[in-house]
Amino acid sequence: MEKNITERKMSVEKEPTSVKTENEQFWTSQERETSKSLYGCEILKENCTYQEANTKEAPNDAHIISYIVNDKMCYDLTRGTNTHLFNMYWDKFRDNLKSIQWGSGTINPKLWGYKAPERKKRK
Repeated sequence: MEKNITERKMSVEKEPTSVKTENEQFWTSQERETSKSLYGCEILKENCTYQEANTKEAPNDAHIISYIVNDKMCYDLTRGTNTHLFNMYWDKFRDNLKSIQWGSGTINPKLWGYKAPERKKRK
């Protein structure tokens, strides 16, 4: 009886979940640049987890796009209008596009990426 318990314990042990694997990139750098001019959309985060895409440290006009690639659910954080986002992702992934939803960003889009100018020291 004790032998069966130890065998089950050994088989139940899990691999460490803290190890993060490198995410595949489905958008080439050329596609990212043409998406800005062709569709008017910007990809902020590509192929990330839902928690990473649902960050508050993003503009409040960002959308979370979910799609399936190689039987794996993927999420992107993007900016753009719903119709342009749909067109861009439909052209790329077709039927594997699953949803477009609002992100939970809290930063004003006008201030997104804004860096305050450095002030010179007074004498």
